[in-house]
Amino acid sequence: MNINVAPTKSNLLNIKEQLSVSTNGYELLEEKREILVRELMRLVEQVKLLEDEIEKAIDEAYPAFKRMLMLDGADQVERIAHAIHYDFDMIEKTAAVGGMQFETIEVALPQKELFYSFLGTYANTDVVIVKFFELLSLLAQMASIRTIVWRLAEEVKRTQRRVNALDKMIIPQATETIKYIEGVLEERERENVFVLKALKKKQETLNS
Repeated sequence: MNINVAPTKSNLLNIKEQLSVSTNGYELLEEKREILVRELMRLVEQVKLLEDEIEKAIDEAYPAFKRMLMLDGADQVERIAHAIHYDFDMIEKTAAVGGMQFETIEVALPQKELFYSFLGTYANTDVVIVKFFELLSLLAQMASIRTIVWRLAEEVKRTQRRVNALDKMIIPQATETIKYIEGVLEERERENVFVLKALKKKQETLNS
C-alpha cells in the first residue's frame, strides 16, 4: 500500500472529514440512482404500452388505406394526397422526472381539415385520415418519451459511475489512509511513553 500522506494529526482530521463527506455523498447518490432507476423502469413500461398501441394503430391504418386504394383508385388517392397539406410544430419542453429536469420535444398535431371535395370520394377516405392522425399522435408521444428515456438512462449511467468511484476507490482509500495514520500515531505514542518511562527510570537511578 502506497500512501503519500504525512501521518499527522491534522491530516488525520482532514481525511476523516473527507471520508464523512464522501460517505454522505455516496448515500445521497445511491438514493438518487435508485429513484432514477425506478423512474426509468416506469417510463420503459410506458414505452411498451405505447408500442402496443402503435402496433394496433398500424394494423388499423394501413388496411384502411388499402381499402381506400381499392375504392378510389390509385390516381384519385394521389390527387387527394397532393391536395392535403398539414404543418406540424415541434416544441422543445422541459420535463421533470425523478426530481430532475430533462429537455424533450413535443409535436403539436394540427386540426384535421377537409382538403378535398366530397364528390368522387368515399367515407373510407375520412376513415384513413382519422386512423393516420391517431397513428401520428402515438408516434409523437413515443418520440417525446423516448427522448426522456434516453437522457434519463445517461443520467443513471453517470450517477452509477460516481457511486462506483466512491464505493470502490475514494471511500476505501480514505479508510485505509486513516488506518495507516492512526497506526503510525499510535506507534509514536507508544515510543514516546517508552522514552518517557526510560528517562524517568534513569532520573530515579541518578537521584538514588
